[in-house]
Amino acid sequence: MRMRELSLRQDPDLRKELAQLARGCDFVLPSRFKKRLRAFQQGQAVVNSLFLCLSQAQVRTKEPVTTALSESIPKFHFPQGRPQANLNIDSLISKIEKIFSQFPNERATIEDMGQVAKACECPLYWKMPLFCLAGGDRTGFVSVHKFVAMWRKTLQTCHDDASKFVHLLAKPGCNYLEQDDFIPFLQDVVNSHAGLAFLKEAPDFHSRYITTVIQRIFYNVNRSWTGKISFSELRKSNFLQNLALLEQEEDVNQLTDFFSYEHFYVIYCKFWELDTDHDLYIDQKDLAQHNDQAISHKMIERIFSGTVTRDRRVYKEGRLSYADFVWFLISEEDKKTDTSIEYWFRCMDLDGDGVLSMYELEYFYDEQCQKLETMAIEPLPFEDCLCQMLDLVKPEVEGKITLRDLKRCKLSHIFFDTFFNIEKYLDHEQKDPFSVIREVETDQEISDWEKYAAEEYDILVAEEAANEQCNDCCITGIVWLSNVKIYRHFYMADLS
Repeated sequence: MRMRELSLRQDPDLRKELAQLARGCDFVLPSRFKKRLRAFQQGQAVVNSLFLCLSQAQVRTKEPVTTALSESIPKFHFPQGRPQANLNIDSLISKIEKIFSQFPNERATIEDMGQVAKACECPLYWKMPLFCLAGGDRTGFVSVHKFVAMWRKTLQTCHDDASKFVHLLAKPGCNYLEQDDFIPFLQDVVNSHAGLAFLKEAPDFHSRYITTVIQRIFYNVNRSWTGKISFSELRKSNFLQNLALLEQEEDVNQLTDFFSYEHFYVIYCKFWELDTDHDLYIDQKDLAQHNDQAISHKMIERIFSGTVTRDRRVYKEGRLSYADFVWFLISEEDKKTDTSIEYWFRCMDLDGDGVLSMYELEYFYDEQCQKLETMAIEPLPFEDCLCQMLDLVKPEVEGKITLRDLKRCKLSHIFFDTFFNIEKYLDHEQKDPFSVIREVETDQEISDWEKYAAEEYDILVAEEAANEQCNDCCITGIVWLSNVKIYRHFYMADLS
């Protein structure tokens, strides 16, 4: 009220009226004063309403959240699996203790862990991870007390197969799997699976087979390219299903996603052909010989730039390891999978901006044109090739091809081969376009990689059989010549 009186007194035209009002005189307020008074009162009303709203808001924020409101939202995030309401841990523990009672001193060796794994309701080949986590790798055996304590804690914290498997293999304090975490587990598979019994006589190949399987696991499962397999990635993959089938399937070659020995044989033989000094590393010149120099030199340079390899020595020393070659060969022979599309997209994305620009496409296509000209084939002008590729991919943003565009496109293999694989590019050009469309529309029961591996394995086996036959013929010829010489010697002696 004090401020209101001061503001009204400042009006020079009303000083006389206010003075009379102070002396108790009656007067009539002029219209100008009425308007000013009305506007002032309305402004004060607005200020008061705002002040009231702010004070009420402050009161609301100070009110504590009731317990009923916080409990009304159920838990929805279960990184280690959703807990099972009907799980009876004590019953499972009693089964395990019963199995241990059959062993001397209630101690289990690695040979006994198959029975223990089944008592834990786990696949057979979980036996080595179970054995190691309970301390068996240090002592050579596992006591019932240590194992029960370990498994009870696992059941209380891990509620599905993915979280249990990661917990069994991961390093202490880690909730992800790295490549070396798989080595003891896969070594046990090599040692105990009937389909790999022949490898016992060739221990040098154990590590190379294990390396191949590990790379294939990360190729298919580690979709984030971090080198660390998480709970979520393991759940979304089919690895645990394949691991369970490994117990039932005597022929590992039927498990083509991870464990096939035939696939390992093909990959290793291809690497061995390129690795002329057999130090398990190849350089750019070695890789350029793959498939009769079908891959462009610019693409080989990009592979050795470190954009798709995990070994830092690839970029520093210019050498590609066998593990990185596994990724290369699978990506090269099957460009339809998500991982292979990501592999080649990273190579072609020179500036790493997530978009294949027209400059980057022309950069790779120039070398293709040069190769075609040396083969006396007139190359298609880049502008015409670009129109074909844009019609093929149909990018969401005109003139910019993204990873999402290529994954959505069902003909990504044709796109990539056009820019850096001359042999496959010519094969695509000679095919009937309608047959290509039919292949896309029909679901393939067997992948391009499986087709390639099966064909190459048959070729390698046939070559090996021919070499053995040639060696047998050579041996037979040597024996025959020796017999002729002996016969001639005795015949000449009789004549004399």
